[in-house]
Amino acid sequence: MAFWRQTPFLVLLSCLCNSTAFAVILRTTEKSVWANEFDSIELTCLIESISTNNPRIEWKKIKNGVPSYVYFQNKISGDLEHRALLREPANLLILNTSRSDTAQYRCEVAAIDDQKPFDEILISLAVRVKPVMPRCSVPEAVTVGSSTELHCIENEGFPQSLYQWFKNNEELPEDPKTSSKFYNSTYTMNTETGSLKFRSVKKEDAGEYYCQARNEAGWSKCSPQPMEVYDVDIVGIFLKVLGGVAAFCFVIVGICQIQKSGLCSCKDHRETNYKVPQHDNRMDYTSPDEGHFRHKSSFVI
Repeated sequence: MAFWRQTPFLVLLSCLCNSTAFAVILRTTEKSVWANEFDSIELTCLIESISTNNPRIEWKKIKNGVPSYVYFQNKISGDLEHRALLREPANLLILNTSRSDTAQYRCEVAAIDDQKPFDEILISLAVRVKPVMPRCSVPEAVTVGSSTELHCIENEGFPQSLYQWFKNNEELPEDPKTSSKFYNSTYTMNTETGSLKFRSVKKEDAGEYYCQARNEAGWSKCSPQPMEVYDVDIVGIFLKVLGGVAAFCFVIVGICQIQKSGLCSCKDHRETNYKVPQHDNRMDYTSPDEGHFRHKSSFVI
């Protein structure tokens, strides 16, 4: 009787084991992976259970919702051709990764002889890109008490770079009030946009500044650039003087042009209309003592 009571349990256990043995089951070590650009990365697709010999294995790359084959009919294809390998049992090894490899990858295994003949697993890959040298903008000269802004930007790094400013090779704290050395400074730093704003420049703010862009893949920096701080706005005065001299020269040149044109016109007018009258050789002039004058031509009445 005890044997018959145990029989249904053994039958159920046998069915569960058999159903598992004839089912395709996949597993991955990590569903979200990172790789630095130009490094290699292996996407794991482990087959935990299968009974079919030579199952069909496919890998697809899904970018912006559009799938494309990267392993199909036992060969690498698409933009991973010559840059990837299939490793046993179904792992995909990507060599020399690039930023364009950032996407989702789907491993699909089909086994027609299994009770559960198909399984798939999705893996997300993000390729981290080291920042390039950022473009830094530092004013050459500013006046004490004035406001100014320093800029730092780069667009190649992934994930998006964060920025840090340095003065005379010393890292500036994000909040100057946390440092006794920079406590009196009036700057505000935005590590996401790369801006360094001075509300009111002080003499001690003079120095060499450079910016560093960094992310998980690495960092890069621009060359140091000097910023001088003056008590007097020498640049403004110079520009005003230069503007005044230019305006004065312009007025002088204009006046000379006007006078030149006027003198030429008057000279021509005098030469044409104001000629000195000449004596007519046909007319006889008599002395006042004669009391009368004579004409060689007669009057017409």
